[in-house]
Amino acid sequence: MLAGSTIFTQIMELLPWSRFQTCVRRYQGDYKVKTFHCAEHFRVMAFAQLTYRESLRDIETCLRVMGTRLYHMGIRSTVSRNNLSHANETRDWRIYADFAQILIDRAKMLYADDPLGVDLDSTVYALDATTIDLCMNLFPWARFRKTKSAIKLHALMNLRGSIPEFIHISEGKLHDVNILDLLVPAPGAFYIMDRAYLDFGRLYHLHRERAFFISRAKKNFKCSRRYSHEVQKSTGVQCDQTVILTTHYPAKNYPEPLRRIRFYDAEKRKRLVFLTNNFELPADTIADLYKSRWHIELFFKWIKQHLRIKSFFGTSENAVKVQIWTAVSTYLLVAIMKKELRLEQSLYSILQVLSLSLFEKMPILEAFSQKYVPVQTAQTWKQLSLFD
Repeated sequence: MLAGSTIFTQIMELLPWSRFQTCVRRYQGDYKVKTFHCAEHFRVMAFAQLTYRESLRDIETCLRVMGTRLYHMGIRSTVSRNNLSHANETRDWRIYADFAQILIDRAKMLYADDPLGVDLDSTVYALDATTIDLCMNLFPWARFRKTKSAIKLHALMNLRGSIPEFIHISEGKLHDVNILDLLVPAPGAFYIMDRAYLDFGRLYHLHRERAFFISRAKKNFKCSRRYSHEVQKSTGVQCDQTVILTTHYPAKNYPEPLRRIRFYDAEKRKRLVFLTNNFELPADTIADLYKSRWHIELFFKWIKQHLRIKSFFGTSENAVKVQIWTAVSTYLLVAIMKKELRLEQSLYSILQVLSLSLFEKMPILEAFSQKYVPVQTAQTWKQLSLFD
């Protein structure tokens, strides 16, 4: 009998398991399943993400060493490569996608009061996508080019707390701008995007829904100036203009005025041209908001470096999506734990500590207390010499 709970058990207790079972019942995930239910499958996949496991054999070997401790971790069934492979192939990935959305809603509430870095009360979103390369021979269903397979991970991130509020996994061929059709615009919110999302018909839909967008203009952008506003060139803003589109189809798709801001980034020695439908904020604030879009790039970089979404445990579409959604849930779990336990460490530091202490039997806060425990050195006793 264990004297206490492992850190892994304490982490899993933070999750709303009753709502997870609701997701399981929605897609009949445990229908006719006698062993290795969806909850156990999720726990094993979360363990693989937290401890950087690289293969099914790796997961099986590590968990079998734990023996009877697995029961107290919520894993009652035998963990084998066959069980894991079959679960990845057959358990509906939408179970884990819906559960990730539940965790997103919970994390969003915890980070709602985080500072934005810009004096603005509105919600600010960054929209972007990253490509995950796959092997053509192993993943023929994700054909991207003649000799390459790939999938895309699209994310809409709330910049207060860097929490992704919308995630969509698509084939690599899907152009980024098509994701705008899946979004439900929030009135008064700002959507920050790069030039890949510059589609004036879709941007006009955002405008009509009373949402604001900030994007960069393309090199061949053509417009006619209506007004020029005063600017303070010491802030880096070179011009602030009200313009209308002059090219036939863009002007037809977006018939109202736009705001064009030219900004010079002294650090990178680069000139940027922004387009927005917001005429109230100062021009330098618009530039600062676009600069904050870099947080979503850091999010993609973080999950690619510290979670397992570049090499996969299965080759089917379902197995790939299950692994990505459990990786997203793991990221959200660490973010929730940071807030609810009031941890001062960064998400990276928390993940590093967890990877080495999941099976320790101690209060979870003690693992992050950073208290220095002095090492007791052996006492050297004075020994009389046998020979004088």
